[in-house]
Amino acid sequence: MRAVIQRVSEATLRIHDTIKSSIGIGLVVLLGIEHDDTEEDVKWLSAKITQMRIFNDAQGLMNIALGDVQGDILLVSQFTLHASTKKGNRPSFIQAARPKHAIPLYEKMIAQLEIDGGKKIQTGEFGADMKVQLVNDGPVTIMIDSKQKQ
Repeated sequence: MRAVIQRVSEATLRIHDTIKSSIGIGLVVLLGIEHDDTEEDVKWLSAKITQMRIFNDAQGLMNIALGDVQGDILLVSQFTLHASTKKGNRPSFIQAARPKHAIPLYEKMIAQLEIDGGKKIQTGEFGADMKVQLVNDGPVTIMIDSKQKQ
């Protein structure tokens, strides 16, 4: 399971020119699910996201977590995070999980983030053509892969 996490001052997600979700201060999390990901990956990644100290303290140092700033999360499914570009110029997405496996894990990630973060999670829509506008604060962008937890 792979996540690209962006610290934002605001973000909005639209589907067909209609606002589906929006947040103020918080994190936009782009989530890619692989065919061999499990609930263990969900739990590990959710804990990392909610406990990561990437918000500035009074001295301007990244030293406080999402809950300390009462921030929100906008979670967006994104299979393209598992693109392989080894051969040719057209990416291969063979490692990305098919919807039958990915949708239940995406839904478990929503639930786990709500438990770990103590707040309702804003989301996109799995498989939809979405437009995400955000103001990356810092900018701070971090990539995490549950396969690299050791």
